[in-house]
Amino acid sequence: MPGESTYKDSGVDIDKANDFVERIKPLIKTTARKEVISGIGGFGGLFRFDYSKFKNPILVSSTDGVGTKLKIAHLMDKHDTIGIDLVAMSVNDVVVQGAEPLFFLDYLATGKIEVEKSVKIVEGVVTGCKQAGCTLIGGETAEMPGFYKDGEYDLAGFCVGVVESEKLIDGSTISVNDRIIGVASSGLHSNGFSLARKILLEDAKLQVTDRVSGLAKTIGEELLEPTRIYVKPILNLLKNFNVKGLVHITGGGFYDNIPRIIPQSCRCIISGNSWEIPPVFQVMKEIGKVDEKEMFRVFNMGIGMMIVVPEKESEEVAHRLEVLGEKAYIIGTVEKREKEQALVCFTSA
Repeated sequence: MPGESTYKDSGVDIDKANDFVERIKPLIKTTARKEVISGIGGFGGLFRFDYSKFKNPILVSSTDGVGTKLKIAHLMDKHDTIGIDLVAMSVNDVVVQGAEPLFFLDYLATGKIEVEKSVKIVEGVVTGCKQAGCTLIGGETAEMPGFYKDGEYDLAGFCVGVVESEKLIDGSTISVNDRIIGVASSGLHSNGFSLARKILLEDAKLQVTDRVSGLAKTIGEELLEPTRIYVKPILNLLKNFNVKGLVHITGGGFYDNIPRIIPQSCRCIISGNSWEIPPVFQVMKEIGKVDEKEMFRVFNMGIGMMIVVPEKESEEVAHRLEVLGEKAYIIGTVEKREKEQALVCFTSA
């Protein structure tokens, strides 16, 4: 007869999970805003919303993951920045609607909890929350033996922000002659990795430790560069400028994301030579023989965020972004659109 069975025998180590929670408590505390009234470990995170700051507040929420960029972290055995990507994907989606991110929750699923690795992941989440000015209010760690390969894990994040009703940004006021400002990305961010891995690792048979002509870092380092978080510079702009529309360039690139905010009566004319496309995209295009349009539909091509403003404010907005530490370019204009015309058009002029 078999002996007495325990949860640990099945692959779930409650004691190790509790140790992990104790390890991350001090880290999470460093992200706390004054509205937070609970620590982690309870059944839910508590956040006392300050209604005195708003007349008609709207809550804005977003959830996302980091896709197969996790495969690169696994191959590199580097896990301290992937949490930044997780936060970035949600907070950038929240801020494009004019909202300030308030709090963030994370979900880590793995076959077997490795405390040191998991702490590194949370360190990245904490860094991302600090960059965005939001608090890490809670989360879930799921140990699921037999579901994930050894050492692999998945991540998901959820963010809630707030915006005054009259300051909600939805692109509805965008009009002819408005200018489009592109804010530089830090690299691939967290989209297009299935194609990037196919080109570089599968078809070209490169290793993450390999170096390629034209790139200053190894393949792995280029791909694992953390997603840029634009929350603080965007919130700064909203205080002084008439920002009509914001676009977070994620999956779908230029062609699928810009139409989310452009009125049907308008179209965006993007000047394809108005910014320098980072070498990593050129390398993938050449090695993979990828069509130009496909590149702009899959990747951010060096522009992580777009801002639509009146023509008269465009130069000043671009300058403000530079002062705030961002690389900014006036990359396009808004024109009147006829029915048969595409919402997004590229020109070399």
